[in-house]
Amino acid sequence: MTDSIIYALDFDGVICDSALETALTGWKAAATIWSGMAETAPPELVEQFRAVRPIIETGYEAILVIRLLDAGETIESIYAGYGEKAQALMAEAGLTVAGLKQLFGDTRDQWIAEDRAGWIAVNPLFAGMAEKLRRLGRNHVWYVVTTKQERFVKKILTANDIELAADRIFGLDRNMSKPEVLKGLQRSHPGRPLYFVEDRLPSLQNVRKHAELADLRLGFALWGYNLPQDKALAEAEGCRPLLLENFLENEAGFGDACKPD
Repeated sequence: MTDSIIYALDFDGVICDSALETALTGWKAAATIWSGMAETAPPELVEQFRAVRPIIETGYEAILVIRLLDAGETIESIYAGYGEKAQALMAEAGLTVAGLKQLFGDTRDQWIAEDRAGWIAVNPLFAGMAEKLRRLGRNHVWYVVTTKQERFVKKILTANDIELAADRIFGLDRNMSKPEVLKGLQRSHPGRPLYFVEDRLPSLQNVRKHAELADLRLGFALWGYNLPQDKALAEAEGCRPLLLENFLENEAGFGDACKPD
């Protein structure tokens, strides 16, 4: 594998369809902050959350999105002013980003301790993904580059019989941006082609801002948490979006999926 491709894959929205679990964890956490919320999340609100999921970059934001939806905000109003609404909600309740991250992780840990099988069940991998990753691991070096806490990534991969060393999972715990992680991977594998697959167009656009990452091949996962108009924007910026059925099926197809400028 000396000259093989190095793959860096986002987790939520590329490997794992975690939208349901994120919504439910967000609800459980939010209910500890705001009194009067029902014991379980209403199904219609969970569906609304899935529609808003593309706006979320890091899991803890689910707490804020869930609260906004429960308070009567519409999908459209959240998209129109998410940043301002989230900041106002945090200020009103005296919340901090660090505190929300801790609460979100602790809520997941408690759920896993009480019902690990149930937690795993609401974190399914996308169709065919497990075998794709097992095959990938036999032929290439691959990493997870995510904003999820690393212990949760490891639990989900292990539950699906996917082996990946802990030092190949770069998550929230590292306190590094995705571009920073990718630069480090470039330095660790000089001269090797590096492919990064992400489902959020803003994350790909952020990577493209870094001149040091100009040689990366960037893949846009259409099956993840993105909007229909994102496909056109990705194509306009030189990225041909990827389809789940073709993902990792052959190196040539993926290699041509997104060429650097």
